[in-house]
Amino acid sequence: MTKDTAIKELIFKIADDAMILGHRNSEWTGIGPTLEEDIAFSSMSQDKIGHAYQLYKILHEQFGEASPDELAFKRDEKAFKSCHFVEIPTTDYAFSLVRHFLFDYADALRFEALQNSSFEPVKQLANKVKGEIKYHTMHANVWVKMLGQGNEESKARMQSAINEAMPFALGIFEPSESEAELVEKGIYTSEEKLKEQWLTNISELIEKSGLQMPDVSKLEPVYGGRNGYHSEYLAPLLLEMTEVMRIDPSAQW
Repeated sequence: MTKDTAIKELIFKIADDAMILGHRNSEWTGIGPTLEEDIAFSSMSQDKIGHAYQLYKILHEQFGEASPDELAFKRDEKAFKSCHFVEIPTTDYAFSLVRHFLFDYADALRFEALQNSSFEPVKQLANKVKGEIKYHTMHANVWVKMLGQGNEESKARMQSAINEAMPFALGIFEPSESEAELVEKGIYTSEEKLKEQWLTNISELIEKSGLQMPDVSKLEPVYGGRNGYHSEYLAPLLLEMTEVMRIDPSAQW
């Protein structure tokens, strides 16, 4: 695999994760449990879609890929590299909070690694958005701790969500054939290294919140998304996301 191909694959998976999760989180707009949370989740959704836009823009400007709008709204399901975790719809706020917690702590490590990347465009972006991602992790940790240390119901619901989410969360770190090239060129780090650091970080926080970390050695990570094999939920979401553009693809906004 060439260097350019490896970089593009990396950027696509990070951008697609952000794009899809941004839309999933935005589904809470107007129905959050409190007005403050409604605003916070909406704002963080907007951040994620903004990160996706900036990454798609790098693909367009540096590698000649289609425009950000076309990459977001005109690719078919198989072309996306999002993990299954971000694709899952839910009406359970506990699951959304746990996904927010697990994903954003992984995202923080991703962008921390990119701050030292030898590929300047992603390095600049990583340094630009680090403040937003830090806020996301802080917000997630506050809510996990508050509900984990709350009453019996809140604790039980959060523990159930952690147990349900963990195999999918492990799928964030699906290994790639391009890793060796990225590590060798100083562009990125290995998914295994990120996963081990992530497990250390979240285990400590989960336990401090009065919750139990699942035994990940007994879990089967949910893989496939990085290679275009998605959950049953992505195709319907893409239809919903692209509805306006499909009405008139040539329209100028």
